[in-house]
Amino acid sequence: MELLQTFFNWGVFVDALPQMLRGLGVTVLLGVVSIILGLVGGLLLAMLRLYGYAPVRLLARIYIDVMRSIPLLVLLVLIYYALPFVGIRLSSFAAATAALSLVSCAYSAEIFRSGIEAIPRGQFEAAASQGMSFFNTMRDVILPQAMRIVLPPMTSNCINVMKDTALASVVAMPDLLKQATQAQALSANPTPLVGAAIMYLLLLLPLVQLVSWVERRNSAGRKH
Repeated sequence: MELLQTFFNWGVFVDALPQMLRGLGVTVLLGVVSIILGLVGGLLLAMLRLYGYAPVRLLARIYIDVMRSIPLLVLLVLIYYALPFVGIRLSSFAAATAALSLVSCAYSAEIFRSGIEAIPRGQFEAAASQGMSFFNTMRDVILPQAMRIVLPPMTSNCINVMKDTALASVVAMPDLLKQATQAQALSANPTPLVGAAIMYLLLLLPLVQLVSWVERRNSAGRKH
């Protein structure tokens, strides 16, 4: 009973629930915006990495390598706390979105690149023989096939972005973890943190199941 009263106190959870739901809304908004920006930027970066001029390809590669190497927490702290020294002051939401998007963009670019490179070269040659432009070839022939290849790893990357939104609490953004931490401090009881963990689970578990379903579907398609 002492365990239940400490970590699963229903009264504490009910009192903290409105505050945590507000935080959940902020978390979802932050995650969705960061994922969209990361996907769009990642696709553009992948195209530059594959088909840009040599200096552009080099810069794209450097960006990808740096962003995949730097810890997200460090980048977030630098954006929020260091940029004001050079006259750039961002809100906690904007700083968190920027950090998550910059890192997500790098990972998405590598996923898109691997998907595009997995398409046989003959597809490009066949499209060129039909007089299709590069843009039309990518839009109508290459990318639709690449998307099916990259869907499982891209979904996994989106899950990671959503989980990483918890780091935004270090810049005082009122996300789910921040609200749960405040509720925990007010109640002197860790139940809100357990509740936040359950909310993250309910939010992300469907996406995890989606990844498994897509992988099984793709595996079955290859067998046939």
